[in-house]
Amino acid sequence: MRPRLPPLNALKAFEAAARHESFTRAAEELCVTQGAVSHQVKALEAELAVKLFNRERQRLLITEAGRDYLAVIRDALDRIASGTERLLQRQSAGVLTVSTSPDFAAKWLVHRLGHFAEAHAGIDLRVSATMHHVDFTREDVDIAVRHGDGNWPGLDTVKLSPEQLFAVCSPKLLSGRHRLEKPGDILKFPLLHLDSRTDWTKWLQAAGVDGSAVIHGPVLNRASMIIDAAINGQGIALARTTLAAWDLIHGRLVRPFVASVPVSRTYWIVCPKVTSTLPKILIFRDWLLSEAATDLRKLKALGSSKPGKVRAT
Repeated sequence: MRPRLPPLNALKAFEAAARHESFTRAAEELCVTQGAVSHQVKALEAELAVKLFNRERQRLLITEAGRDYLAVIRDALDRIASGTERLLQRQSAGVLTVSTSPDFAAKWLVHRLGHFAEAHAGIDLRVSATMHHVDFTREDVDIAVRHGDGNWPGLDTVKLSPEQLFAVCSPKLLSGRHRLEKPGDILKFPLLHLDSRTDWTKWLQAAGVDGSAVIHGPVLNRASMIIDAAINGQGIALARTTLAAWDLIHGRLVRPFVASVPVSRTYWIVCPKVTSTLPKILIFRDWLLSEAATDLRKLKALGSSKPGKVRAT
């Protein structure tokens, strides 16, 4: 069994009184009454059966035994303070491991890593791109960006950004042989499909076009692949706001028409509730939200600056 230790408050009162050679000044430092400090020291002396101070002519004089004990207590308190400081520094700096999907990592996060490193040099960011939802109880991961409905019991969840699903293409398709004058003109081009052809059917219906027979164009299984294929002019893709934002803002993609389809599943910032207020977690979460909000402002400005049907929001 661990040996019984004196109360920490009593030890703090003794150390402060010895340092100041005064119960009154020790009380001022500890924000308690002079009587409280005197009581703590007397209780410590009684528990140890050792006289720690002599009171002579309103002066407080530490005894030889008290001086020996003070060296031990001061060293212990200094080590506690040093360990606490190191722990707090590790919570606001050090390694931060992030789990996210390959699509989010490739089309959103990787472009911005330099921005984060410049702003937060004390945080060593480690990114793990994986398709499975991380188990925080078993894996060494601090925070994740997940795609879903936000319903993960026991976890702290914050929505990254509102999203829509809309058509995107390379700017060069707007000036090619087949012009995109109306939504139906999209059917003149290869359509890039993600997993199935149902999304294009929904978008065409939202745009007022009969899309019941949309069967042409390749089917790919990664959203980042269809976006990159669209950038390369291989066809027209449907992309969600978050994944297309960087390429729209930088002119590698455009939205030929304003029609969009709402999406029920989007990106969420996820971490265990018990660690949700750690400084480095808050820093990274706030940075993600700030970057996403900046994207939306830039997309809105980009859309309002373009006349006619070609829009970027």
